[in-house]
Amino acid sequence: MSEPVFLEFGARPQEKVQLYRPGAPTAYPAAVAERLAADAAQLIARYPEKRSALLPLLHLVQSEDGYITPAGIEFCSGALDLTAAEVVSVATFYSMYRRGPTGEYLVGVCTTTLCAVLGGDAILSSLCDHLGIAPGGTTADGRVTVERIECNAACDYAPVVMVNWEFFDDQTVASARDLVDALRSGRPPSPTRGAPLVSFRETARLLAGFDDARPGAVSASGAGGAPTMAGLQAVREAES
Repeated sequence: MSEPVFLEFGARPQEKVQLYRPGAPTAYPAAVAERLAADAAQLIARYPEKRSALLPLLHLVQSEDGYITPAGIEFCSGALDLTAAEVVSVATFYSMYRRGPTGEYLVGVCTTTLCAVLGGDAILSSLCDHLGIAPGGTTADGRVTVERIECNAACDYAPVVMVNWEFFDDQTVASARDLVDALRSGRPPSPTRGAPLVSFRETARLLAGFDDARPGAVSASGAGGAPTMAGLQAVREAES
């Protein structure tokens, strides 16, 4: 008789699951609420049903607070005629919505299989040691938060580090340390591809759906790396 298998559900040990925390804003000042309402109206108008704008509105309030706060939850709830529970259930489902204060730069180290095998785990461990924080922690100066992230579909360039969702490809322990040192010194380097870095809160506003005026933000980023294109090339050769 085979042994039973037990499955444990719930948050991973490193995940912060508590959205209501001491010191988090529970309501916005009138001027802030008015400004956010004007922004929210633009976003809501893009959808046939306003509840469909919840994801953009969560990015909007995250751009205000740097993470999802009770104030942000109540704002989204009121703007979309949803319960706070409905808003929280979505905010805690997606990993791009932060559950605690986040640094100016969110440094994500991919530790999914390929990146891990090629050094992602070592990079994450080294960065945390170098900065004196645990995964998910933020440096004392508030500049950098480091976290473990799942695959971001850039396996050709593994191991990959992302800063505010911009790619830094083919990283090593040494290059990743240089990267976070540059971020902390106020000299953010250019991503391997994509647009120049902006702060985490500015990135959240862009993800909400507002215009991105950064150079290279909307231009073609080119084809994938050679391994990605290998299958397509084989098909073309077989058809010719």
